[in-house]
Amino acid sequence: MRALAGRPPLRQLGADLSLGLIAALGLPPFGLWIATPVALALVIRRASRASNAFWPMLAAGLGWFCLSMHWIVEPFLVEPEIHGWMAPFALFLLALGGALFWAIPAGWAARLATDAPRRALAIAAALVLSDWLRGWIFTGLPWSLTGHVWIDTPVAQTAAWTGALGLSLSTLALAVLPSLLRPVSAALAALLLTCGLWLGGMARLAQPLPPDTQTILRIVQPNAEQHLKWDPEWAAIFFQRLLDLSAAPGSRDLVVWPETAVNFLLEDAEPVLPAMAQAAGAPLVMGIQRRDGSRFFNSLVTLDTDATVGQIYDKFHLVPFGEYIPWGDALAQLGIGAFAAQQGNGYSAGPGPAIMAAPGVPDFQPLICYEAIFPQHLRGLDQRPGWLLQATNDAWFGQFSGPYQHLAQARLRAIESGLPLVRAANTGISAVIDPHGHVRQSLGLGVEGKIDAPLPASLPGTPWMRWGDAPSILFALLALAAALFRRKPA
Repeated sequence: MRALAGRPPLRQLGADLSLGLIAALGLPPFGLWIATPVALALVIRRASRASNAFWPMLAAGLGWFCLSMHWIVEPFLVEPEIHGWMAPFALFLLALGGALFWAIPAGWAARLATDAPRRALAIAAALVLSDWLRGWIFTGLPWSLTGHVWIDTPVAQTAAWTGALGLSLSTLALAVLPSLLRPVSAALAALLLTCGLWLGGMARLAQPLPPDTQTILRIVQPNAEQHLKWDPEWAAIFFQRLLDLSAAPGSRDLVVWPETAVNFLLEDAEPVLPAMAQAAGAPLVMGIQRRDGSRFFNSLVTLDTDATVGQIYDKFHLVPFGEYIPWGDALAQLGIGAFAAQQGNGYSAGPGPAIMAAPGVPDFQPLICYEAIFPQHLRGLDQRPGWLLQATNDAWFGQFSGPYQHLAQARLRAIESGLPLVRAANTGISAVIDPHGHVRQSLGLGVEGKIDAPLPASLPGTPWMRWGDAPSILFALLALAAALFRRKPA
């Protein structure tokens, strides 16, 4: 209870909430990156001088996550007459959970520091570590990291060395400078740090990419709206779109369909597999659901030109409460089977990261939707793929911020890994992304169409692929230790 004492007046909490909202303007689709370090600098400075840093950080975090993750209401509005009433509760609870990831470590660290500058440094270091922890705790949700604001700037290129967490470290380093230095010195240090990051990113961009490969990909976007996707009449229309777009004139070495592209199971697909293979005119990678006994899987499947099913990849990092209920199988042991994946209620998880192959194209690592927001999955393989493939259904996320944030994170995966990333999205945004994170070609939201594009060549493995987040974590821990170190009196 001591940690919750010292709540400031509501007026001050409202100011902190507003600063959190302003800070979130740095994220897509707004892209006002400078708003983030400036607003966070004001929050950290005030929190470091408050009697209890927990409350200002909670309010600021609530503002940050309310604005940056307001797309969470969209799935509840697909059938608003049934689920719409839950939308505001989902947004508030998700934002509150994210805010606690800010407030608890920041409040704890600030309480142990002895003066305002040390408390500010402790808060900044705690926020970096919080961004890392959010990728792991409770299966992880590394969305809206403070480092994601750099994606449309050259600074994003430094993720090839530091990963997304290193970008968060850069953001918080800028934000803490006004609390550590005099105003003029802080402004000069912030300018030098920003210029250094900018020039470092530009140096990487100045290195030319190798020529594109000879592999031609066809990415199909049927624009199947979520509220119509499973309607039998509309499902037939969307399936015909997939066939027609796949069969359109033009050379291609591989055709890619998005996540859950069809409304039938793989086990029921045999009668239409020849039509799918004929329309593709090349190997096909498609998102489809499949059944194995009483379990269901969200999968990617390769289909050869002779209509033979090749490799199968099952999504392993599932969305809690969206694709499965946590501990559902354990509850089944107690006789409560309504949430058990083993009884067909929700999806079951696949075995883990994998490499897929299709005839005539470089091997690739599949990522189904949500899996692409977890950078650690890129480092979980014994061999390096030639490219990354994300099949997704962003129709759940609406058309304002969610799809753009999802695309931004996919671009970061390309930068971190040095691999091109190809994105097939049901309603958009489908894209071909090169290893610098640049979108070569794309289909926007709500567009029916296809992309025919050469597969970009990959770059050599990046330092981040070798080291991961360890250097950024170590740096944050050292900063935290420096803030909490107390010199013994002489």
